[in-house]
Amino acid sequence: MKAKKLFSLALAGVMAASVVACSVPGKGSGDGIVDMTFFAAMAGKEKDDGNEIKELIAQKTGVRVKESWLTGQDAGEAIGSIIASGKLPDFIDGGDGCIQLYENHLLVAWDDYLEKYPNLKEMYTPEEWDKFRQSDGKIYWANVFGNHYKQDTTTGHNGEAFWIQVRVLEWANYPKIETLDQYFDLLEKYAAANPTMPDGTPVIPYTCLCEDWKYYCLENAPMFLDGYPNDGCVIVDVSAGADNPKVVDYNTTSTAKMYFQKLNEEYAKGAIDPDFATQTYDEYIAKLSTGRVLGLCDQYWDFAYNIMGPFAQTQTTTDGTSYRLDEMGCDYVPLGLVAEAGMEQQWHSYGDELNQASGIAVTTSCSNPDLAFSFLSAMLDQEIHDLRFWGIKDVDYLVDENGLYYRNDQMRENWKSDSYKAKHTCEYSYFPQWNGLSKDGKNCMQPAEQPSEFLAGLAAPLKKCFEAYGAGNYNDFIGSKYCDQYAWYPLWSWSNGVSNETPGGIAWQKMGEVKHMWLPKVVMSTDFETDWAAYQQAYNDVNPQAFLDEAQAEVDARLATAKANGTA
Repeated sequence: MKAKKLFSLALAGVMAASVVACSVPGKGSGDGIVDMTFFAAMAGKEKDDGNEIKELIAQKTGVRVKESWLTGQDAGEAIGSIIASGKLPDFIDGGDGCIQLYENHLLVAWDDYLEKYPNLKEMYTPEEWDKFRQSDGKIYWANVFGNHYKQDTTTGHNGEAFWIQVRVLEWANYPKIETLDQYFDLLEKYAAANPTMPDGTPVIPYTCLCEDWKYYCLENAPMFLDGYPNDGCVIVDVSAGADNPKVVDYNTTSTAKMYFQKLNEEYAKGAIDPDFATQTYDEYIAKLSTGRVLGLCDQYWDFAYNIMGPFAQTQTTTDGTSYRLDEMGCDYVPLGLVAEAGMEQQWHSYGDELNQASGIAVTTSCSNPDLAFSFLSAMLDQEIHDLRFWGIKDVDYLVDENGLYYRNDQMRENWKSDSYKAKHTCEYSYFPQWNGLSKDGKNCMQPAEQPSEFLAGLAAPLKKCFEAYGAGNYNDFIGSKYCDQYAWYPLWSWSNGVSNETPGGIAWQKMGEVKHMWLPKVVMSTDFETDWAAYQQAYNDVNPQAFLDEAQAEVDARLATAKANGTA
């Protein structure tokens, strides 16, 4: 009780000081705070009413935002329902549905506000902002992820990989794993030797997500297995030179057949979760949160943040044995698997990736767009940014004699706790933000990139795994080849917003429908060759070449623009 009381007094003091010193006249104190709403077409966790840092931010900005997330619908259905209702939140991130919101004239243009609010304008170069322009020449949204201030300080691999629990690698004495055969062989052997969790539930060697657009967890691995980076929709082959890029369909390569045949074999053995094809995202996360799943293929951001809390909780078996999943070695590390041992791979892409297809927008339902853009700008003020990601000084982080931020063990545990985050932390995670160095030139914008915090925050089995492989962080661990990004990269920033009114756009939509239906079938098939042939025929019937031709035209156009700008 004493610690709780001291915490409350410290928090009250900070809040009181902020009201006096930082409130916005006319709207920044008491009932003058304006409540706004935000919806993201993504899964997420809502904050408690009265969330402590949200209230501090409200006192400083004059705005409090109620965030809501995708539940019970897929992203397309949710955006369609919002458009049909005509009732929009003040802010929205529609994902791939941003273009539909624009086409229905439901978004406010950013152009005038970028000139008024330099924090926002600083997020991108003029050339990068131009990539967000729509058919009327204006900007209606901005992607908030992956921008590094001053320098790249990345320690994590936020993208896709084949992930494996560190306890599996430790059990096998930290072997080198390069291929699908090696990966699944290890998962099978570990599961055979260690078939259950401490509570008696069986382990699952491998699971996968197929729900809605997140079926990328199943379908796009052939692109990476052949050593290419994440262009998302196609391979761009530069073997003939960077001035002669050629679009290749990764869905029809020999590697694609090899990959799905391997999954088919593993499914027949019982190594793949029998529910993989039908589980929802919530069921998938619930399953991962138990620590039962030894391996998966996914993007880090899609699963990792949702399982950190459960992994850090102490659990107790029926016989009274206590354990924590992170201390058992259930944390995951990324493996950059390839089609053949010895190949180089690009699962990790270095540097910032610009996704102009989606981002946060202000809607025409917002009664005070200027206040909305003022709030977006305030999210990038260093003081507010620190509150969002570091928290409250002396409550959530400490400062050493050199001005460097750090946390003690209890603070780190707090920020892993779902209940603590719900009542106390307020990241506004889909609002403008920075990675990289803080404006003080010392600290990192995000605690996970602060070198001392990255290492201190790792559970012992994860630290031991990094040491065993000579890796200082997740980037080192995955070991991708460093390559400069080509002018067209990443091409998914085009395909995510491609119109379904062109022959290629129509083909793209139908290609997705065919893959979504057939790929789980070929994995579960009792006659792989026959079903693979049937899938390939169904795929070819929807005219994928029309899409490939438009993808090639986009690659060529981006390359030409870069040459004209002198950035190729």
